Amino acid sequence: MDQASLMPIRAEGEGVLPARTATEEKALAYTDPAVLALTDFTREQPITVDEERQIDAALEDMIRFGVRALLVLRDRRIVGLITSYDIQGERPLQFLQNSTYERHQDIRVGHIMTPWDKLPAIDWDGVQTARAGDLLEAVRHAGLTHLLVLEKGADPKTVVRAMISRARLERQLRAFAPQAAAAPFKARDAREPKSIEAHRR
Repeated sequence: MDQASLMPIRAEGEGVLPARTATEEKALAYTDPAVLALTDFTREQPITVDEERQIDAALEDMIRFGVRALLVLRDRRIVGLITSYDIQGERPLQFLQNSTYERHQDIRVGHIMTPWDKLPAIDWDGVQTARAGDLLEAVRHAGLTHLLVLEKGADPKTVVRAMISRARLERQLRAFAPQAAAAPFKARDAREPKSIEAHRR
């Protein structure tokens, strides 16, 4: 090995993480297990953002990491969810109209995110017995772009076990018939901020 290639260098400019290579999306049938159609945070690290980050910077983060939603943190605890649709839609203008802020560049993630107690979620136990088609019907029926999957943790904590992306799910199922069985569960709201630490089995 050429030892010259291992010479130390000095870091310059701003340090950022590399862009993520898009993971292969396996085509699914409506009858396939639902667990194959979600992003399981025990296997894949969730992408997060601080609630004080400027919204355009957060959108750039999404583009860099190839995602459309970020879990929002305050002191390492989940306090909400921000999506590209939130940032590029009407929420920034609505916030400015109903606040003392005047400039778009002053809007932070925490200003327009969906707060934790308003986030719809489903139970991990229910997902394990559901089908991929059931998940699609659930998000379509509720008019959601993303849906959290929660698992009961130790003590009073609730673990954010996974996330479902409607856009990704529709791509995975697009090769199959457009009809799916009715969803066997109801979306529910999370009530308390929870730790970001994924539950490991």
